[in-house]
This record gives sequence, C-alpha cells and structure tokens, in this order.
Amino acid sequence: MAAKKHPALSAAQLAGVARLFAVLSEPSRLVLLQALHAGPLTVNEMVEASGLKQANVSKQLAILHDSHLVRRERDGNSIRYEIADPMVFSLCNLVCSKMVRDAQCAMAMFHPEI
Repeated sequence: MAAKKHPALSAAQLAGVARLFAVLSEPSRLVLLQALHAGPLTVNEMVEASGLKQANVSKQLAILHDSHLVRRERDGNSIRYEIADPMVFSLCNLVCSKMVRDAQCAMAMFHPEI
C-alpha cells in the first residue's frame, strides 16, 4: 500500500509545527495535559494531581492556553481548565507507541533470549 501524499507545508506552516512541538517538549506541560485527560480541573486540583508548584502550574497553563491546547472557564472564584484540542492525545499516543517500539527493539538487541 502506497503512502498517502500530502502537499508540502509552507515555511510558515513548518514554523507553526515547530512551535507546537516546542510547547509539547516541556515535561511539566505533558504532566498537566495528562491530568486534564480525565476532565476539567482547577489550578489547585492540577497542583495536587501533578505535584508541581502553583506558580509553575499557572505559568505552564498560560503557555498551553496561548497555544490553543487548553481552554479556561471561570467557575465561581476558580478557573477551570480543559483540553481544547483532543488531537494532542493522538499525537502523544503516536510518540508513546514509538517509544515502546524502540524500547522493545533495544531489549531484543541486548537480550535476544527474551
């Protein structure tokens, strides 16, 4: 089966892709996205779920919000965050699958008896 051809991306589009990967390259942002996978959370709930400091959670959420990966909604005195684009989990699943395959290949290379 032949690979599906996609039109080439412009320089501006490639820069946008690079920015998205840069946003996703910070482990604490991935921790927050993982916490939000189960549903909307307040900053305090994410501090508790992630073990990160409140200032760091707020900073990372601002970056995720500016990148349109999360959205926020006022809930009384709190702000509740949720995933804005579930595509991020498809992307993470692809990357995680590659990591599992790579680990299995490395294990087979160093431990062929397994």
